[in-house]
Amino acid sequence: MQSRILSCTMVVILYTVLAVAVRLGAQDQQGSNGLASYRVINLGNPLGGSSSSGNAMNNLGWSTGFANLPGDATQHAELWLRGLHLDLGTLGGPNSAVIFANHSDRGQIVGISETADMDPLMETWSCAGAFFPTVTHHICLGFVWQNGVMTALPTLGGYNGVAASVNNLGQVVGWAETAVNDPTCVAPQVQQFEAVVWGPGKDQVQQLSPIGDDPDSAATATNDSGQVVGISGICQNAVGAFSAKHAVRWQDGRPIDLGNIGGHGWNTPTFINNHGQIVGFANQSGDLVNGSLALKFHAFLWTKDRGMRDLGTLSGDAISEALGINGAGQVVGVSYGPGFSHPRAFLWQNGVMTDLNSLIPAGSTLTLQVAGDINDRGEITGAAFDSNTNANPAFLAIPRSDEDNQE
Repeated sequence: MQSRILSCTMVVILYTVLAVAVRLGAQDQQGSNGLASYRVINLGNPLGGSSSSGNAMNNLGWSTGFANLPGDATQHAELWLRGLHLDLGTLGGPNSAVIFANHSDRGQIVGISETADMDPLMETWSCAGAFFPTVTHHICLGFVWQNGVMTALPTLGGYNGVAASVNNLGQVVGWAETAVNDPTCVAPQVQQFEAVVWGPGKDQVQQLSPIGDDPDSAATATNDSGQVVGISGICQNAVGAFSAKHAVRWQDGRPIDLGNIGGHGWNTPTFINNHGQIVGFANQSGDLVNGSLALKFHAFLWTKDRGMRDLGTLSGDAISEALGINGAGQVVGVSYGPGFSHPRAFLWQNGVMTDLNSLIPAGSTLTLQVAGDINDRGEITGAAFDSNTNANPAFLAIPRSDEDNQE
């Protein structure tokens, strides 16, 4: 049965590859505001839980992310194609997910998965701390999925690792623990972690240095020129905050500080396109309160000529994150009210941030909450709320011109 499923999957994949050349020629049908209108597809909750999310969107039309299992205590990495979904499974543990934008068109998908083994240090690590619904204390590793097979990536001598992004050269970036016990860690975190590039060769592993005296780093994205972006800072809890003292771009393995928008932490690039444009989120000024770091981040766009630019929020909101950017410079992400309330997916284009919900058909049962990524055709994937079911399904938003070509 598994071989039949995989054979069917490969047929659909081949179809999507052959269709790319035709569909890349489509031009957006623009309204009076100069923005495309979108058809929205509810990708559902295919594994039986109440929540799923599209976090990556490549030019083959693959939406990837995660879907919860019944009970919403565990989740698996998920691939959605037109009319088909595929559970990518795990490395033997309960949870897996695709967490950052993946734009490889070579059939490679990367993410994180728990293994069957328990972490002897009982760390919460990045996986449990930020990406999985429950803390299980299983070891978590980065993975590469291709042709139906999920393969674990090595660490730098420690127990845990994360794969964040892969390019068309076959280079995978992320971060992994070393065998060093880092004094800047906050219990239960113990081991130092560093940014890593795996590949493109089978046994190639390159550690990327942090900025200056920072002890820790993490890579979050890479483009087809091999440019890598990520964070540099202290160990802390291996999740954001002061672990992201600096937003970094590595060029030929050398870290370059991208600057900030006034804050002292949460300076986090999330993706870099093939033009070297970088998006992410960063704290504003006034984020230090009695030595503690407040959550005051805004979406940013970094370009070589203008540096890091604060993109602001949707009207009335307090916090925002830019999560994806395509080759045309269209940026997508999420804007929140105070306390992470009423999340709204946004599209930033030509200097203006627009609520993506204003560009979909009136009367839709879906409220688009998070736009996780956008490909070069302008297709957007993310997470929504369905008023009919009170569930949170993944979605795919397709520019109207693409709909005309498909129907």
